[in-house]
Amino acid sequence: MAQNKHRNCIPGKGGLSVEVKNEYDFERALKKFKKKVATDGMIKELRQRQEFKRPGEIKRLAKLDAIRRQRKMHSELRKEGLVR
Repeated sequence: MAQNKHRNCIPGKGGLSVEVKNEYDFERALKKFKKKVATDGMIKELRQRQEFKRPGEIKRLAKLDAIRRQRKMHSELRKEGLVR
């Protein structure tokens, strides 16, 4: 059997769930649900699946993201005075 890659899914329940204790606790439950969805990566995965990207394009975008992260980290270190 294939394992579900979303860690918060309960088998047989059909996805993420948050229990609402009383009627006044709905806002807190909604906030918890949004956080679970964000950490689970479901929205990001859905956006990625909306259009097909070739393997070369995926590698190129990953490389550009890595370059951006490295430049950002280098500029933060420069601000702290650890790097020229």
